[in-house]
Order: sequence, then C-alpha cells, then structure tokens
Amino acid sequence: MKVMNMKKESRSKNWRICIYGKPGIGKTSTIKQLKGKTFVFDLDNSSKVLAGEDIDVGMLDRTKPIEEMNDFIKNDLPEITKKYKNLVIDNISSLERDWFVERGRNTKSGINNELQDYSAWTNYFTRLISAIYQSDMNILVTAWDRKREITSETGQSFTQFVPDIRDNVINTFMGLTDIVARMIINPKTEERGFILEGNNAIYAKNRLDDRTACKAEELFNFEGDK
Repeated sequence: MKVMNMKKESRSKNWRICIYGKPGIGKTSTIKQLKGKTFVFDLDNSSKVLAGEDIDVGMLDRTKPIEEMNDFIKNDLPEITKKYKNLVIDNISSLERDWFVERGRNTKSGINNELQDYSAWTNYFTRLISAIYQSDMNILVTAWDRKREITSETGQSFTQFVPDIRDNVINTFMGLTDIVARMIINPKTEERGFILEGNNAIYAKNRLDDRTACKAEELFNFEGDK
C-alpha cells in the first residue's frame, strides 16, 4: 500500500474533469482555456473549432473505434503522458455510440446489439476510464447531456440532466471524477458558463474548490492555486 502525507499536496494536481452539455454549446472550445501543452483525442470530429490554436489533436477512426481506442491506451497514452500536461477525451458519448455500432456489426443481423454487449460495455468502459485516469497528467473528458429519472430520499421523482453515457457506468465514472460540470448559456447575457454544484435537476460536483458556478473561461482557475 502506498502511503502519502497530504499536508503539502494540492487538490488541483492531476485533476479529472468532465464537462457536459448539449451538442454545439461550446464544450470543445473550452479546451482553449487549458494552461500548458495539451493533447486532444478527438472522438467525434469536432476539433475544427480549435483551428489556429497550439494544440495537438489525434483523430479517432470511427469505423473501428474499439481497435483504435485499444491502440491508444496501449501505445499512444504512455508517450502522451511523457510529453503533455493535459489530455482531453472529446467526446465520450460519441465513443459509446460508435462502440455499440461496431459490436452490432459482429452480430447475426449485422446491426442489432445482443444482450451480452451491454454487460461487455460496462466492463470495457470501467477498464478504459481507469486506464486513462491513472495517467500522470490533467484529464478533461467531454460528453453530451441527457435526462434521467431519479427518486429522492423522500420518494419524489425528478428529471435530472447527466452526462450522456449509459446508467450502468455513469456512477462509477462520476465517482472517479473531481469536477462534473454542466455547460449552459445564460439567457440574459448569452454568456457560457458551468454549473459546479448539483441539485435534483442537474448532476454536478466540485471537490477541487468551493465554487458552485463559473464562467466558461474561468473553469480551470481553481481557488487556492498560485
């Protein structure tokens, strides 16, 4: 067992953040605010908005996502960890869809998924995110949003926005992540920002500092950082 003395440790060292929101709201553009050398693994071909930035981008071949992602974890990730301060996985919701499409090609119908695919995804995603999160660098994951039905301790039912990944992996993913932030546009000012504290309507969390919300350009300005 590795033992650490936490007195001089920083909460924001090697952070893990997930930002989510509807497509086109500006999640990928938020990458421009990262400090330090950044590598983006583009899973949904949305990196064009980064044109002109000093950011390196690797493109996923979406016709063979499982093979490509496995190669990334085995061969590319160790080298990226040595060269970059930040890694962005953009967008995990798109990867989930492409993964099921590829699995469906191997079924009898060549289209429909079989029951074992859903349990296989649970194991695959858990191993995937664990391998990525073990890297010695900051990691940002983006996702679309979706709604899910939840029941409170008092028995009331609510519709809650969450990152758009399947329920059988979402709790594990969000539990491992330091900040889960939903991106919104202020209807009065039209400014983009993030909700960092959750409620029954929105899942969000922040264990890096005490902020409950922030402007989009301030997400990575953690309280207490020098």
